[in-house]
Amino acid sequence: MASPESAETLLETPLAAWHVAQGAKMVPFAGYNMPVHYPLGIMGEHNWTRDSAGLFDVSHMGQCFLIPEDGKFETAAAALEKLVPADVLSLKPGQQRYSQFLNAEGGILDDLMITRLGQPGHEHWIYLVVNAGSKVEDYRHLAAHLPRGVTLKIGDNLALLALQGPKAAAVIARHAPALAELKFMTSTDLPVAGLWCHVSRTGYTGEDGLEISVKNEDVEALASLLLKDERVKPIGLGARDSLRLEAGFCLYGHDIDTTTSPIEADLKWSIQKRRREEGGFPGAARIQRELANGPARLRVGIRPEGRQPAREGTEIFAEGRRIGVITSGGFGPTAQAPVAMGYVETAFAKPDTPVTLVVRGKELPARVSAMPFAPHRYFR
Repeated sequence: MASPESAETLLETPLAAWHVAQGAKMVPFAGYNMPVHYPLGIMGEHNWTRDSAGLFDVSHMGQCFLIPEDGKFETAAAALEKLVPADVLSLKPGQQRYSQFLNAEGGILDDLMITRLGQPGHEHWIYLVVNAGSKVEDYRHLAAHLPRGVTLKIGDNLALLALQGPKAAAVIARHAPALAELKFMTSTDLPVAGLWCHVSRTGYTGEDGLEISVKNEDVEALASLLLKDERVKPIGLGARDSLRLEAGFCLYGHDIDTTTSPIEADLKWSIQKRRREEGGFPGAARIQRELANGPARLRVGIRPEGRQPAREGTEIFAEGRRIGVITSGGFGPTAQAPVAMGYVETAFAKPDTPVTLVVRGKELPARVSAMPFAPHRYFR
């Protein structure tokens, strides 16, 4: 999980000192000094999130807003649809959708969450959450392509927490009872224990849970309050990675990048019917061609046989030749076995297809697998 930034250049979230106080081991990640794990350890934090409620600091992510000067949601939605393949125009107040910024060749510049705010008087605003390592480029991309009349507002004054796991909703409902009934992929604005928050029923683990946007000056008080609940423990980047891998979620810069299209990445579900047919977004010709004819390669799950994990960069072979590469891999605590994902030639993408992985010069048998490796448990 570590990246090569030096300690002198690292940024910090508003919870940096709080993490240290909780006993976190801090590492460089996406330009930030972040907790990789706490005393419970990566395996313990992974299992705690699956069984109870894990609290993640994701304040390094980018938060921003698109604000149409004419007060019409359709103005902002139409502007964003020129940059992403999702159907933004059909979003109802409080509804959110996953999508990607695409380049002219249909490659993925970043993936993001798009929300139409539901707060009265702000239903015309669009709220975006983008990846930490790409956010500066994303903001530049937006600023360069938004039409006159749509303003980009960067939320540098906002922190972001994720409370994930089967007990997460009950934990936060103690402080904001209305959140117990919030449905998956919807959001609302309301006070949590007297602190203003924007809360969405989503997350990156495959579990039920919530993401909570809160002002920088309030995030430590909120994190500390949530942690007082015996059902909650702080969770670091290590367990975040193993949880998202078991859930079958892409990590930008690893499983998706500017060379991969949403169709190759098995994300065609994120492109709604109208956009598939109409196009009108960058790389639409490639996307429509791959939808019609199928991509040359496809992101799939991989289950190595035995106990040895296959890490990123491991080559995949079949019929005596290289057919692909692992992009994420490790041990899945919930699956109780090594799990991985990567790209293979489409002819080999069917689940249960036998393949061979070459790890440190040694050939290991494996099979293509359906994903997720652990069941999604969203509140719908």
